Amino acid sequence: MKAVLADSKIPKRWYNILPDLPEPLAPPLDPETDEPMEPEKLLRIFAEELVKQEMSTERYIKIPKKVRELYAKIGRPTPLFRATNLEKALGTPARIYFKYEGATVTGSHKINTALVQAYYAKEQGIERLVTETGAGQWGTALSLAGALLGLKIRVYMARASYQQKPYRKTIMRLYGAEIYPSPSDRTEIGRKFLSEDPNHPGGLGIAISEAIEDVLKDEKARYALGSVLNHVLMHQTVIGLEAQEQMKKFEEPDVIIGCVGGGSNFAGLAYPFVRDVLSGKADYEFIAVEPRAAPSMTRGVYKYDFGDSGGYTPKMKMHTLGHTYYVPPIHAGGLRYHGLAPTLSVLINHGIVKPLAYHQTEVFWAVELFAKTEGIIPAPESSHAIRAAIARALEAKKEGREEVILFNLSGHGLLDLKGYEDYLDGKLEDYEPDYFPALG
Repeated sequence: MKAVLADSKIPKRWYNILPDLPEPLAPPLDPETDEPMEPEKLLRIFAEELVKQEMSTERYIKIPKKVRELYAKIGRPTPLFRATNLEKALGTPARIYFKYEGATVTGSHKINTALVQAYYAKEQGIERLVTETGAGQWGTALSLAGALLGLKIRVYMARASYQQKPYRKTIMRLYGAEIYPSPSDRTEIGRKFLSEDPNHPGGLGIAISEAIEDVLKDEKARYALGSVLNHVLMHQTVIGLEAQEQMKKFEEPDVIIGCVGGGSNFAGLAYPFVRDVLSGKADYEFIAVEPRAAPSMTRGVYKYDFGDSGGYTPKMKMHTLGHTYYVPPIHAGGLRYHGLAPTLSVLINHGIVKPLAYHQTEVFWAVELFAKTEGIIPAPESSHAIRAAIARALEAKKEGREEVILFNLSGHGLLDLKGYEDYLDGKLEDYEPDYFPALG
């Protein structure tokens, strides 16, 4: 059972949650003065239109016609499936649906914002975009966006994933991007971390620092971010807007689930539904799932912190483990981040979103069951959402109640097979550190 929309149903507007939040978002702080950041300073880092969108209080922002055409080219609208075989295997009265972003040409949801950021950069006359990537899905997406729109792309990839997922590098290179393991010897911050540990596994925080340092050396370059900031999350709402339309073919969901590193794919599915809750039109539950190795939602502190490890970014008020946290090298590389989207932090604080955390061995057990029943090998990141959906369905079975579960399967895992091989061979390790810098 699936729901497929025509190209004409690609959303014409993104949903911006800022005007609907239950409290105003705390302003970003200038890292040099600790005073609210002047928007003009951000223009040296981001494309101008993206800065405007980051600050916008408009509830809906029009998607340019060219971007909608590109969305259609890369596979939007994506399909929504009912996981009937998984339901039968679990013996649950719950009904499980998933939005499948792995159907895009790059295999994940990341292309939804990559195309937008490249489009606005090209419109501004920017020649090169620089970014970080964890598992490589964001770097892959931006590499293709650059190829389609005629921009040079440079990617700093967390070293652990650079080594674990070699074919992501190949795809990025085929799309024409430069790619370097992070920490690298190309930047001052990269050399600093390498001097402390020549085998440093890296992480999104360090790769972000390297990308920003790179950008500040080239007037024709700008930084592109894969998650956390509001404009990025807003671009992803095409997922939820499509899902709302597709679920009309089936039924209303009771609970909506997504995995979280910075928050973009969770927000992409959930935020259009969150709006209905905030306006009093619906009563959905929302579950955000993270790894126990990087538990910013479940064990982090809500405070101002840097978005990167080097302290180059504006400080944001968010749930954080501390920007110097050494994230263990779990296979869900896209979730290896110390912080959280500020908008999602607010929703958690108000009890609108419930956070959960799992070990990677628990998550990979869910992968095996999902692959055997539904045939899709999911990304390790998305598999955190699958694990939570299975747990919820088993709770419904135990309590003898019907429930409608919707989750975001944000990407395929066909380039993550080394991690799955380690799991099947009994070699996969769980990590749950005891010390987080933000906790002291």
